[in-house]
Amino acid sequence: MRLTVAQALVRFLAAQYTERDGHRQRLIAATWGIFGHGNVAGIGQALLESGPDAMPFLQGRNEQAMVHAAVGYARRSGRLSAHAVTTSIGPGATNLVTGAALATINRIPVLLLPGDTFATRPADPVLQQLEVPYAGDISVNDTLRPVSRHFDRITRPEALVPAALQAMRVLTDPVQTGAVTLALPQDVQAEAYEWPPGFFAERVWTVRRPRPDRDELARAAEAVRGAARPLIVAGGGIRHSAAQAALAEFAGATGIPVASTQAGKGALPYDHPADVGGIGHTGTATADDLARGADLVIAAGTRLTDFTTASGTLFQNPAVRFLGLNLDPYDAHKLAGRPVVCDAREGLEELRAAVAGYRVDPGYETAYKEKKSGWELLVDRAYAAPDEDAAPTQAQVLGLLDAVVGADDVLINAAGSLPGDLHKLWRARSADQYHVEYGYSCMGYEIPAAIGVALAAPGRPVWALVGDGTYLMNPTELVTAVQEGLPIKVVILDNQGYASIGGLSGAVGAEGFGTAFRFRADDGSYTGAPLPVDLAANAASLGMAVIRTRTISDLRKALAEARAADRPTCVYAQTRTPDTVSGPPPAQAWWDVPVAETATRKSAAAAREEYDRQAAQRRRHL
Repeated sequence: MRLTVAQALVRFLAAQYTERDGHRQRLIAATWGIFGHGNVAGIGQALLESGPDAMPFLQGRNEQAMVHAAVGYARRSGRLSAHAVTTSIGPGATNLVTGAALATINRIPVLLLPGDTFATRPADPVLQQLEVPYAGDISVNDTLRPVSRHFDRITRPEALVPAALQAMRVLTDPVQTGAVTLALPQDVQAEAYEWPPGFFAERVWTVRRPRPDRDELARAAEAVRGAARPLIVAGGGIRHSAAQAALAEFAGATGIPVASTQAGKGALPYDHPADVGGIGHTGTATADDLARGADLVIAAGTRLTDFTTASGTLFQNPAVRFLGLNLDPYDAHKLAGRPVVCDAREGLEELRAAVAGYRVDPGYETAYKEKKSGWELLVDRAYAAPDEDAAPTQAQVLGLLDAVVGADDVLINAAGSLPGDLHKLWRARSADQYHVEYGYSCMGYEIPAAIGVALAAPGRPVWALVGDGTYLMNPTELVTAVQEGLPIKVVILDNQGYASIGGLSGAVGAEGFGTAFRFRADDGSYTGAPLPVDLAANAASLGMAVIRTRTISDLRKALAEARAADRPTCVYAQTRTPDTVSGPPPAQAWWDVPVAETATRKSAAAAREEYDRQAAQRRRHL
């Protein structure tokens, strides 16, 4: 079968499927693209020739955003279906790097197909080519190597066959998955070759569910049976393996409380008796108090990042031990844990059977449930909005949204102060309602990810929650939502600056330097009048329906209107600084951001004293 390399690749991708638990679906469901000279005559022509039935095409506006949209789609699809992203050479390719890093860190599959400079070098250098005097085979695409789980460059047509098969293997490997890059020189894309028909046969890639090793399971059961104050930390692996029901059954049978990371929040609904909310720096007082006293921490499907462990200061019980239930041995061994290397669902089901009859002491169970009830009262206080004519705080915005959404709604966020407030306050009603990307915490993820989720779950209300700083980073995919008729709901919270990092700046003695959106003052600092920027007008200019709000009463009505809307809709809210009554509870655990060891300003000196005090509590769990 004589086809160009690009035509062959598109035809191959259209025939790839995944299967898990008897459910089969396309592996590459669509391809995003922005065309330039490095891919328009290759992949672009191949997509046109194949037609939308074989390979649907989605037009993006920013290469990084296209990857974010693909990540949103794949995460909502349980990592069983993914998107490809094609770009030209040069800046189109390097714009992929941030998105690729996000995908790989979060272990979400996405196939990157950047164009590359000529393999045959008839014109050298070609437009946008990076010349490296010491190595003729390096191009800007090599910047994608460290952020890709698999990288290959197709310099000959016949090399596509093994390369494409390896790419599919990695995309469907639940441990290794992430960004997979196939760099495609622009001349090779258009080169014809006689392809074996078997290359285009349908292939089904089974997504594995490894069961735990018998001896590891026995040691884990022994640890659970010997624990008096155990705690489960549920991570994103619970979501990826669809282990929510298994977790609920395990917690219900044993009475062990369940705290969640950002990626794991929603693994149990907020009203489940064992759910104690988020853990770590942005967690609840309930979960963090339990963590400090726990004698066994069952880390289920989590990478145990610094936010989760409060930079190594959270687990303070001298006798604490860790049980790492994880598909990846690298993560299962963290904190010197006893590893149980397996699929989360399989591991929890078998561990439940292995500890049958075990249950925590009734006093322990009663105590954590009472603490959870006390925390819920704090959430109620933060959500309360008694003055209908006042501007809302950020926490009150979440409270008003909480009153509008249902279990079908999906909330997307990634950066700023919102992830902290959401982790502490949000009451997740379903397994996939809470969609916060905090592995890379990438500003600009929210809007394109909302598009990806809307494509994966048509008919479900999808909300992108963004601050003004995040909105200014990457609003361009609003045009894509309008073009595709996707009724996403974008809530812009305007507090005139980088509020999250501004607060952190104040805490570490940097006095909010360079974090406000204001004119320069006479002394050169950004402390003048607020900038006359109209984000609502900008969103309207990109085709969105926009609802402006000033008061709590306005916002209440606007959120209900946006949820009912059948077109892309933006709700614009100017927020006020939280106060002691309506603001969210402060951080319940530390986070290590080093403070200047020497400084002449009093704020920095005071912050260093506090830093030294907190850092002294760090433990090495050996």
